[in-house]
Amino acid sequence: MKVVIMEDLGITSEALNELKRPLEAKGCIFTEYQKTADTAALIEQAKEAEAMILANMPMPAEVINACEKLKFIDIAFTGVDHVAMEAVRAKKIEVSNASGYSNEAVAELAVGLAIGLTRNIPQTERCCRNGQTKAGFVGGEIKGKNIGIIGLGNIGKRSAQLFHAFGAQIMACSRTVHSDWPEYISQVSMNQLLAESDIVILHCPLNDSTRGMINKDCLEKMKKSAYLINLARGPVVVAQDLADALNHEVIAGAAVDVFDKEPPLDKTEPLLNAKNTILTPHIAFASHESMQLRAQIVFDNLTAWIDGKPQNVV
Repeated sequence: MKVVIMEDLGITSEALNELKRPLEAKGCIFTEYQKTADTAALIEQAKEAEAMILANMPMPAEVINACEKLKFIDIAFTGVDHVAMEAVRAKKIEVSNASGYSNEAVAELAVGLAIGLTRNIPQTERCCRNGQTKAGFVGGEIKGKNIGIIGLGNIGKRSAQLFHAFGAQIMACSRTVHSDWPEYISQVSMNQLLAESDIVILHCPLNDSTRGMINKDCLEKMKKSAYLINLARGPVVVAQDLADALNHEVIAGAAVDVFDKEPPLDKTEPLLNAKNTILTPHIAFASHESMQLRAQIVFDNLTAWIDGKPQNVV
């Protein structure tokens, strides 16, 4: 069986070889490639493969349709919106993802960005380097603040747990009512969450109901002193509306790790010139520990599919 690994999985070659070895003993032949956006190259690389492994590299319908032998796509990522799923479904290709691999990494970054925003870390760091003091940039604490979490899957729950440990009050809005919510989480409406939160954190998936969900109207419902942290997907937020809200001091600041397109960002990205922002190039999921766990899940998925017992099925 030919298996193509379409991009670097973020682990060492030694760790990758260790994961491949049991499957190679079963007859799998692995070929590894570097990430590319060249459709013709992608087709050439994958056209003979029965199974494909990729992370967050876009996989267009043109490539899927050209791969006549393809039966399984193993996505080393949680979201699948970067893969042409309509083409996948039309060809009855099975798909698994690596849901859960980055729960800790994303939740911890939410805390880090919240501290960065509330304590004015980027601003005071610049002051320190420029021979200045903290004057004008004395920040606040998380303890006692209202934290509003939109999307309460496993990552959202872990974020809630971490912020609760800081002594914050936790509100959450989710399309699913969870019976196993800890008692310290208050389920509220979206309007109440936006109006009362000191920090709003996005942990929701990207779908038809969440695309463009955080727009001008939503931002105007937030406190002027509030912060927004987007660790979900870029298109959940209307970027121009957020930039306008920041530049006109509708809200106090924002931390954004995800954008309408994967970094590197175009110079036309409105958030690049927005005030009081922390921008990171989609790092939330990426830690040494999460990359190793992700690779293990991916190879477990491949093994399960080969054995006729697919897991983590999308």
